[in-house]
Amino acid sequence: MEQVKLSFVMPAYNEGDSIGGALSSLDQAVRGSRLRYEVIVVDDGSVDSTRANAIKYASQNGHVRVIGHKSNLGKGHAVKKGFISATGEAVIFVDSDLEIDLKQVSSFVEALKNGDIVIASKWHPDSVVDIPMVRRCLGLGFHVLVRLLTSVKLKDTQAGLKALRKSAFKDIVPRLVVKRYAFDVELLALANLYGLRVVEMPVNITMKNLFSFREAWRMLLDLLGIAYRLRVRRWYQRALKR
Repeated sequence: MEQVKLSFVMPAYNEGDSIGGALSSLDQAVRGSRLRYEVIVVDDGSVDSTRANAIKYASQNGHVRVIGHKSNLGKGHAVKKGFISATGEAVIFVDSDLEIDLKQVSSFVEALKNGDIVIASKWHPDSVVDIPMVRRCLGLGFHVLVRLLTSVKLKDTQAGLKALRKSAFKDIVPRLVVKRYAFDVELLALANLYGLRVVEMPVNITMKNLFSFREAWRMLLDLLGIAYRLRVRRWYQRALKR
């Protein structure tokens, strides 16, 4: 069998109405390439038709696999599980909510030639962004805290499209502990610690949903936990020396 070149990891939680469209959009964006690819849907304990609809799509498309867990453990945990299950040389994280234009995926794969990880940035000068003002302000505030607490100087850590060379992250991802939304910060903090090359790319994104206070609070707590392990306990640095 030909080696899989690309593994797409799509975490999903209660996306029953949109998961089929998300998978179809991803396939349309990638099928033009000549690379062999797989799609791994990670159901994060959905209580709606997400898993059933993903399995239905997979039954008609052999390159799609559906895995997951019974309870909701968080996006970070789902992405980590998908990464470990991936067989491709490159692993691409894509959200299932259709906020990002997936036609840009091929340019992210191409950009991996110049980096170990390629991330979407809402603040790239060439990005086309439609975001509610409240979410924009929260994002900028979170960005300032990330820079102060972790020294990660990237403009955007949270956009839901990232491409990684699996060989560069095979020792990093299993050590990540954040299970929810600040997973991206922890991933990029360790990439910075390991001296990996990061490429920021423009993105076309439309965000309509707002973060709840509970989600924002959890992100802050996760960020403080990352800073504590990084700067006080130097836990990540000890793992690096092994």
